[in-house]
Amino acid sequence: MVRAAEDEQNMNPGVGDEGATNNDSKCSVSDLDTVKEKFAKLLLGEDMSGGGKGVSSAQALSNAITNLAAAVFGEQSRLEPMPPERKARWRKEMDWLLSVTDHIVEFVPSKQNTNGVNMEIMVTRQRSDLHMNIPALRKLDAMLIECLDNFQGEHEFTYASKDDNEAKSQRKREEDKWWLPTPKVPADGLSESTKKWLQFQKDAVHQVLKAALAINAQILMEMEVPESYTETLPKNGRASLGDYIYKSITVEHFDPDHFLSSMDLTIDHKIVDLKNRIEASVVIWKRKMSAKDGRSSWGSGVSLEKREQFGDRAETILLILKQRYPGIPQSILEISKIEHNRDVGLAILESYSRILESLAHKVLSRIEDVQHADALTQNPSLGDMKTNSLKDSVKILTSGKFPDAVEEIES
Repeated sequence: MVRAAEDEQNMNPGVGDEGATNNDSKCSVSDLDTVKEKFAKLLLGEDMSGGGKGVSSAQALSNAITNLAAAVFGEQSRLEPMPPERKARWRKEMDWLLSVTDHIVEFVPSKQNTNGVNMEIMVTRQRSDLHMNIPALRKLDAMLIECLDNFQGEHEFTYASKDDNEAKSQRKREEDKWWLPTPKVPADGLSESTKKWLQFQKDAVHQVLKAALAINAQILMEMEVPESYTETLPKNGRASLGDYIYKSITVEHFDPDHFLSSMDLTIDHKIVDLKNRIEASVVIWKRKMSAKDGRSSWGSGVSLEKREQFGDRAETILLILKQRYPGIPQSILEISKIEHNRDVGLAILESYSRILESLAHKVLSRIEDVQHADALTQNPSLGDMKTNSLKDSVKILTSGKFPDAVEEIES
């Protein structure tokens, strides 16, 4: 990602003349005021009264990144480049917020030769999880911005105006999102070259989505489960899941795809409800497996091997849900982890990967809107079918693990 200083230099190429110097001075003063305001909010924990009732530093930084993304990408409803001012703001302010990670360090041993004597001393370096994931997330960020930039100019499709009666009569791919602009393609559809180019862009964004999903899932897994969450859980997995889901997961021969096909997942609310139930059962089973005393309130008569098997099955279902429905709201456990997390590094990685995941999902959906409009020119009856091509396009892995983020970026 381009640094803030480079953005300012590119925006003011005439550095040598007096007018440009004055503009640089004004920009610097404006940026300084913005930095002061942002870091004041972070230090106060968003409690502007100064009464010390604010959120933690981790939560404040997470909120700052989330709010910045909403302000910059909230109006990005079309396949088109970001306006230069919004792009510059995103890069500059994200650099400010991510600069905190440069000062989160860990001690590592290092060999040093002093006067011919080899000594091992402890030195500091950026924490390993940040050293690995921040560059990866920056690359994903740049890939998404580049993808939007690729839609500069003419690409055989446009967007209908609000007064376009023909567009109003056309069935959208996602009927519930009435506010989104309707793409228009030529009467005989897109050319083969444009179709291939559009698919290439879609595949690239899909790789970004999978990598962001992998990083976010790993970070959430590393966050501790808050006691306030576990206190609300029932004593066993059956009570959390309900009889039908519990029996479906604990059968002798388990097929996750067959299980999901038997569930009603037509709306986000039902998907999140299933996710909440399964995550709760996983936490319960893990607590019972880690219980040192068999007389603990978390103990039960189910064998350790069986409980571990049920937990693996439940986590496989969660993995499929996250891959198949990347745009659904966060679960109760995820919200609880983020709110109670006190690790600043994890907070930054989680929020950054989450907003990139959200943006990738948005861009992918807009590409599929164009592909759907093109398909309607060939087969108008598709307008009567409710499709979820994003779900169908996601390759489901049943290994219980997300793909490696670095491999997804480089592939």
